[in-house]
Amino acid sequence: MKVKRIVTNIATAESDKARAFYEQLLGLDVLMDLGWIRTYGSGSKMTVQISVMTEGGSGTAVPDILIEVDDLEEVLKRVKKARIPVEYGPTVEPWGVRRFYVRDPFGKLINILQHE
Repeated sequence: MKVKRIVTNIATAESDKARAFYEQLLGLDVLMDLGWIRTYGSGSKMTVQISVMTEGGSGTAVPDILIEVDDLEEVLKRVKKARIPVEYGPTVEPWGVRRFYVRDPFGKLINILQHE
């Protein structure tokens, strides 16, 4: 038996707010929209992981979602243009990633990173 997919669900009464953050800022596609659920994603093959954490590393809070990107500087430019406050970083961590934290429109702490 293999796990085929892991999905993060965010409860909200304002799902339209997700479009600016997940689609426009991070470049994810709308894979499904049934009105009561809108799923953002990518056709790229991804590693399936679940992390259990006592902290977020370097003394930070545990993020709700980790999003690995291939161009951190581009995402950082988009974050600044959208005037989304960066809560941590950007910084290079001892374990070989460059990352920063922001909050999505629903208050979820998002760890956006790129491996060095």
